[in-house]
Amino acid sequence: MKRNPPIDNAAIAELLAQEAQKAKHPLNRAFRRAARAAFLWPEEAWDIADRNESLTILPSVGPYLEKTILAWLEKPPSPGVVPEIRKNFLTMAKASRILTENPSWRSVARGDLQMHTEWSDGENTIAEMAEAGRARGYEYIAITDHAKSLKIAGGIDEAALSEQAAEIQRVNQTSLAHGNNFRVLRSIELNLSPAGQGDMPPEALRQLDVVIGAFHSALRRTDDQTERYLAAVRNPGVHILAHPRTRIYNHRLGLAADWPEVFAAAAALDKAVEVDCYPDRQDLDGKTLRLAKAAGVKVSLGTDSHHSWQLEFMTLGLAAACAAGIARKNIVNNMSADALLAWVEMLRAKQR
Repeated sequence: MKRNPPIDNAAIAELLAQEAQKAKHPLNRAFRRAARAAFLWPEEAWDIADRNESLTILPSVGPYLEKTILAWLEKPPSPGVVPEIRKNFLTMAKASRILTENPSWRSVARGDLQMHTEWSDGENTIAEMAEAGRARGYEYIAITDHAKSLKIAGGIDEAALSEQAAEIQRVNQTSLAHGNNFRVLRSIELNLSPAGQGDMPPEALRQLDVVIGAFHSALRRTDDQTERYLAAVRNPGVHILAHPRTRIYNHRLGLAADWPEVFAAAAALDKAVEVDCYPDRQDLDGKTLRLAKAAGVKVSLGTDSHHSWQLEFMTLGLAAACAAGIARKNIVNNMSADALLAWVEMLRAKQR
């Protein structure tokens, strides 16, 4: 097929999203589902078409959508101005190209610092997530199940957190018994109130290896939210601010803040801000990551996996950090497990 010129998967996703807004039920659902799926297509649609292979090999693409996409590839329409709610999202195909062009970045992450298990709203056991991490060549993973006030996500309380610690210990002991130094770190995704307060007591948090904190309420406010972010990074129990903007692809715009001020405050306290690598989140995105780079703040990468196969989302976070020019020394995941724990202990010592 002659491409004139080709359009990439990001442009196809936007065109699909636009068609979803115009189509009637149930076709609108098919377009919307395919728009989201396009971000995870492993290669560009135009490459598949060039090989004369059917686009129906791609998730969420049936014969009707294949015909639509082939027409776009033959005569590419302009997606126009992409609305902010769908803007600055990397596709897996583009992220893979970035890492192919910068191969040393594939080994930057020595671990994954956000994931969920069956203890909250995940699908797998801790042992299964650990095995998936080992398979990726990681030195460690952090288990960050939701904290107790986020009941909709099966948040765990102090008693459950203690029980989980025993399970993590068993997984680590089994790993050592098999001559493997891979470690599962104890963590939690602390639920932060709009005032920046967490939902677990300090004594429980001190038992953990690292703590991430995130906002899960009052996420559609349109006024400036800088003060809530400053309160969050100043919270002594929080080491990493997770999915800071709180955006979700084609669903929620996210909160507004003076990001240079927030990042400067985090950098002054030596705290980290996260790139949530989940495809629908990609938060921080490339635009705000460049502001993070300018502030010199530490950056943490977490896939926010709810299933073991989703650890592959790390590709999106690595590519975003690479493209934004984040210094590797500022990426928390580039630390060894011992160095990461030492960093957390240093933060805690400053609070005493």
